[in-house]
Amino acid sequence: MKFIETPLKDSFIIEIEKHTDERGFFARTFCKKEFGELGVPDNIVQTNLSFNNKSGTIRGMHYQAEPYAEPKIVSCYAGEIYDVIIDLRKDSETYCKWFGIRLSESNYKSLFIPRGFAHGFQTLQNNTLIHYQMGEYYMPEYARGIRWNDPVFNISWPLDEVTVSEKDNGYPDFTK
Repeated sequence: MKFIETPLKDSFIIEIEKHTDERGFFARTFCKKEFGELGVPDNIVQTNLSFNNKSGTIRGMHYQAEPYAEPKIVSCYAGEIYDVIIDLRKDSETYCKWFGIRLSESNYKSLFIPRGFAHGFQTLQNNTLIHYQMGEYYMPEYARGIRWNDPVFNISWPLDEVTVSEKDNGYPDFTK
């Protein structure tokens, strides 16, 4: 695997290294040892799937408050998404900055998101399937969110026509 730093401190794009032959290919998508050597939390406690029928669907921007902040690895198994993260760690040099990347069934990239980041995505194709590997258990009483179009961040989503849940549309303006 290749770990490529993003502009946001402590987050990484993960690219697989394919071993290809006439049958197809084989690649590792997770290695506790390699993640640990980078200082990336390697304790996966839960995995989740998100299936989305319609292109333009936005889910996010979600996070969990301390002490249950969630590190995660996000991959797109079918279709394509524009995956977005925001650094919410007040002591970070990249505090309140965002980063977006396309993850798809054809580019095989994943994104490692550290504790203290908000995460969301927009589907770019119908019938999109996203896989999450979580480093913390879901604790609903610690679940938080930032509105997908909050003016503090001014995220540039690829598609103008969007479908957003009432909950994700209802988050108040973010204050630094």
